[in-house]
Amino acid sequence: MLLVVDCGNTQTVIGLYEDPGGSTELVDHWRLSTNAERTSDELALLVQEFLGFHGYRFEDDVHGLSVSSGVPRVTAALRDMARRYFGTAPLVVIEPGVRTGMPILYENPREVGADRIANAVGALERHKPPMVVVDFGTATTFDAISAKGEYLGGAIVPGVEISLDALYARAARLFRVELSEPRAVIGRTTSESIQSGAIYGYSALVDGLVRRMEDELGPSTVIATGGLAGVIGPLCATIQHLEPELTLVGLRSVFERNQS
Repeated sequence: MLLVVDCGNTQTVIGLYEDPGGSTELVDHWRLSTNAERTSDELALLVQEFLGFHGYRFEDDVHGLSVSSGVPRVTAALRDMARRYFGTAPLVVIEPGVRTGMPILYENPREVGADRIANAVGALERHKPPMVVVDFGTATTFDAISAKGEYLGGAIVPGVEISLDALYARAARLFRVELSEPRAVIGRTTSESIQSGAIYGYSALVDGLVRRMEDELGPSTVIATGGLAGVIGPLCATIQHLEPELTLVGLRSVFERNQS
């Protein structure tokens, strides 16, 4: 089996695939909070618990680990875990020598987050370019892929949840609400007003940025991914596909490309 791990600032997603050459569908995936204080042994314990749901074990069934991470301490812990329990080093996206198969036209390619590259590679595997990938995470990122399959760049805005955190911190009389669609755009309570601003306001932001990108790219395939894609994505007029685990698809694809 192949383990793929996408470590973001807020959440970490772990996916399980059959070895390269097997099915391209996820066997299973799990989401946990990102904690930079976890040791490699603690991570191994968590992963083994997940594997146990399917009767798998480290030493018998896992033969590869593909990682994208925006948290250096977790990256280091994952390296230690892989060496100790798998007997091999993990493949870490955007490290020197790792082939993605995608030209990166950023002025400084090293500045592009590993998750953004994995998203672009995963999107290119499943859809026809040009494309825009919107990833709803701690930050919401917009990634543009040209008709030639080149990574062009994109946009980064504060994520929905951290925007609300800032609102609660600065506005003494506002309180936390469930991030769900309200009854109407015109909220009749404070809770509904906050929900309307967050949900409908953010969907309008997404549509506005995507349309501006399409002014430069031309008509594009638009894909939403990330933990909040299922909340915001369905309300966005420009989003055509919801693929919450797209990053994991890209991690598997990059791993397979580097096996030779």
